[in-house]
Amino acid sequence: MIRLVSLFLLFSSQNLMAKKFSNEFIEFRIPNSWECSLEGAEWICQNIKEDRKREAILIMAAKKRGAEDSLEQYESYLKRKKTFSLPGGKTQVSDPKYTKVIKINDHKWIDALHLASEIPGFYTRYLATVRHDVAVAVTLSVAKNYYNAYQSTFDKIVASMRVFRQGEGSSSDTPQYKVSKSKSRSALDETTFIPDDDERFNIKKIETAAPSSSSSDSSDLVFFLVLAGVVGAFIYLRKRK
Repeated sequence: MIRLVSLFLLFSSQNLMAKKFSNEFIEFRIPNSWECSLEGAEWICQNIKEDRKREAILIMAAKKRGAEDSLEQYESYLKRKKTFSLPGGKTQVSDPKYTKVIKINDHKWIDALHLASEIPGFYTRYLATVRHDVAVAVTLSVAKNYYNAYQSTFDKIVASMRVFRQGEGSSSDTPQYKVSKSKSRSALDETTFIPDDDERFNIKKIETAAPSSSSSDSSDLVFFLVLAGVVGAFIYLRKRK
């Protein structure tokens, strides 16, 4: 009985924290408190709570593979500093932290981390790969002060990524997504995000202190603690009986 309860708790703790997102080209797991929506040619994933949206954002883009799309070119591109203009005539230069080739579910990706490469005051982790005639890029951006709190969440999202071509792994109920046909731009160009004046996605530089605990949705944690307490009480009563 105790073994069964332990397995149940382990399974529950893993699944309370994540739900699957999938389209014709990629699937991954996101926290239960996040939702993904299609904005033009990009999928945007954020916390559903307005006051949490500004902490982090995930952007996913896919395009027809072109001359600019290869692991070697992605690696070379992400090793360099990114420089571009911000609203108001200011220039932003990123600070590259690392760039490496990794394997996620037996598929090679370029994995890189920059500071201030997409949003001032935010870290952005880049994942880019190609499969057959499709190029896929994912960026995970988090406010600098929240980086440590979100590291575990981002690692779980990345570890769950699986890329495929339509027909290889997608099901009939996956959201339909028209892949960008631009062959003159890299897939990484499709994910670039600079906050506009109206802050569509409620993202802006955060100067407040980071939370002291993990940024996982608190309601999931409360539910798990209550569940653990109920099961613990059940085991205690069984032993007394």
